[in-house]
Amino acid sequence: MEHRERHCPDPNPRCLVPLPSGYRIPLPWPKSRDMVSFGGYLLDKNVITMSFAPKDEHEAQIQFALKRGIPATLSVIGTKKLTFPDNAYDLIHCARCRVHWDADGGKPLLELNRIPRPGGFFVWSATPVYRDNERDQNIWKAMVALTKSICWKVVARTLDSSGIGLVIYQKPVSPSCYDKRKNNNYPPLCDQKDGKNSSWYVPLSHCLSLLPVDSMGNLFSWPVPWPKRLSSKPPSLSTESGAVEMFYEDTKHWSDLVSDVYLNDLAINWSSVRNVMDMNAHYGGFAAALIDLPVRAMNVIPIDVPDTLSIIFDRGLIGIYHDWCESLNTYPRTYDLLHSRFQFRNLTQRCDVLDVIVEMDRILRPGGYIVVQDNLEIINKLSPILHSLHWSLTLYKDQFLVGKKGFWRPTFGETKS
Repeated sequence: MEHRERHCPDPNPRCLVPLPSGYRIPLPWPKSRDMVSFGGYLLDKNVITMSFAPKDEHEAQIQFALKRGIPATLSVIGTKKLTFPDNAYDLIHCARCRVHWDADGGKPLLELNRIPRPGGFFVWSATPVYRDNERDQNIWKAMVALTKSICWKVVARTLDSSGIGLVIYQKPVSPSCYDKRKNNNYPPLCDQKDGKNSSWYVPLSHCLSLLPVDSMGNLFSWPVPWPKRLSSKPPSLSTESGAVEMFYEDTKHWSDLVSDVYLNDLAINWSSVRNVMDMNAHYGGFAAALIDLPVRAMNVIPIDVPDTLSIIFDRGLIGIYHDWCESLNTYPRTYDLLHSRFQFRNLTQRCDVLDVIVEMDRILRPGGYIVVQDNLEIINKLSPILHSLHWSLTLYKDQFLVGKKGFWRPTFGETKS
């Protein structure tokens, strides 16, 4: 699957993606939700999903989901780790699942084992679960051996009325099983030094991820139930002095700022917004403050800032790692609003701001917004570039720049500096 992985051009392209012939703004929410299945269905149960699949020449599944308001990203289990932290998800679901979990010594399943939290679940629906031909049964036997070697427990195995089957596995809540394996050297436990929650351009490993513990060596607890989980102290929050106070202050700050400024004073038509991306999400406070609106935020933790993505997942939100000096794993025109807070100063020290703006233009749909909170020096650098793209701009209190993307694209032979 390496050919389906992310490969960025060097240097970054500075061309504008043209609009498809007959392009129309996607259906508004919630009408759009009726056109998707698993992720949209779970929203009615207060469950936020992150859908991911590779770029597919047969059907653009991720583009389909995003344009209908379901959080999603382009990704594939190939040769590198997924851009999620360790022990993040409560449940992972794979239907019509063609991943060869036992390939390369079981590396794909070991990677999958890395990302659910202790006690988390994996729902697998594929032909080896319910067909009895020789090929499928050989795959099933390999899966049985591999899941036992990593101490996964079968919670259920069943068929639906149409004869399609599924199996539900559960990841252990304690490492005690690892020491009791018949061959406790296979797969080996990962070294403690490999426990950092970073997976950006990291090759798949052939080891069993350790279960998370705090500074005292105690296993992390499962987060409290939703919606209390959103505003409670996250299990993975640092135990350093002042960390808890900082988390609660950040939560209150974003609750007040969104209520007082973002929803009332900025030139944004929130009724047209569904897919939101926080480009440097920190604790996920911006997304948490939007939780009562019919929007869903993708929280991005840049690779050059402190890693807080586990905290975001502990809160019941979703997110990914990313380097904004590179292209993002998504289709063009798949977001309604991009949010950036005091981010560009760091970016300008690592790459050209023009490359970042071109990428923001690519992933934002016509009629969509960006909100950049920053100092005037940065805003004065960004404004001429955005004006050259024919975006409409407003400035609030000399620190909130709101840009709205139009339908303009340069015609052949036209240049714009």
